[in-house]
Amino acid sequence: MKYLGPIIVWLIVGLLAGTWTGRMVTLRKEGLGRWTNLGVGLLGALIGGGLFRVFHIDLGLGELKVTFEDLIAAFLGSLLLVVVWWLLAWFLRKRRA
Repeated sequence: MKYLGPIIVWLIVGLLAGTWTGRMVTLRKEGLGRWTNLGVGLLGALIGGGLFRVFHIDLGLGELKVTFEDLIAAFLGSLLLVVVWWLLAWFLRKRRA
């Protein structure tokens, strides 16, 4: 029960970041789709959070239960994930042709 709160926060941050990323890259309201948005957001949160820690990035935005820094890190990580996903798909298409 002790870890339920952080898991819920992680899901909310991931869903928000994935939705923003999906809408930005597809220019459609539904983005990449409900479940893909969530997956991209969660993976993006891991990637962005890891990069912010590695490079000691602290935006000094203050803390709430969900920090603004967490949201920005998750969003940037989601964008990075989508770029890598597109590059990998492009490379695989080129290789098959």
